Amino acid sequence: MLSKTMQDAINEQIKNEFYSAYLYLSMSAYFESINMPGSAKWMRAQFGEEQMHALKMFDYVNDQGARATLKPIAQPTVDFASPVAAWEMVLEHERQVTALINQLYAQAVAEKDYATQTFLAWFVTEQIEEEKNATLMVERFRQAGNNIASLLLFDGHFTKRGE
Repeated sequence: MLSKTMQDAINEQIKNEFYSAYLYLSMSAYFESINMPGSAKWMRAQFGEEQMHALKMFDYVNDQGARATLKPIAQPTVDFASPVAAWEMVLEHERQVTALINQLYAQAVAEKDYATQTFLAWFVTEQIEEEKNATLMVERFRQAGNNIASLLLFDGHFTKRGE
């Protein structure tokens, strides 16, 4: 059984995961608007992953005999200075999510909630991959700089994600 404080903390993270999904969907729309379909597809796939993360937490709370409660989601950023700026925001956002997951894990440790520690270990590992991927994308987009041909060539590689 989850403690009330752990239940509240996971419910807050459910909101954060849905916000992440909403942010990536907003980024997908941005990339579509500037004719970068590969990045748009990548962001849309990320949208689906973040929804899955939120639902995984939602189910865990309910499975533990507690209650998942949904909270309001803030408006995500809709305009970005450049494709590089958008990708840099992805990296910064993933670092923030990592910090939030680590805080949840620390709370589970403090409460000696072994089931939640085990559950959250998957998210800790997932964030390693998320940050690694975001770092790679930022570096590649930085290397492309303002060279339109390089940006479009690199963007084209993303069209294969999920296939």
